[in-house]
Amino acid sequence: MEDSLNKNNSTAEANNPSHYKTIVLGIAIGLVGIFLRFTGEWPMISIVSNVLWVIGSVICLRAVLRILK
Repeated sequence: MEDSLNKNNSTAEANNPSHYKTIVLGIAIGLVGIFLRFTGEWPMISIVSNVLWVIGSVICLRAVLRILK
C-alpha cells in the first residue's frame, strides 16, 4: 500500500508545471545564446553567447533530472 502512495506522489511531483516552466526558460536562454552567435563579430560576443548557451543547457538538464528523480 505504501509503495502505491509513494509512486503516486512521485508521479504528481514529476508532473509539476514548475519543472516544465524551468525547461522552457532554459531553452529560451540557450536560444538567445545561439542567436547571438550569428549577430556578427562584436568583441566578446562569442564568449557571451557560449556562456548563455551553457547556462541554458545546464538549467534544462537540471530540470530534466529533477523530473526523473
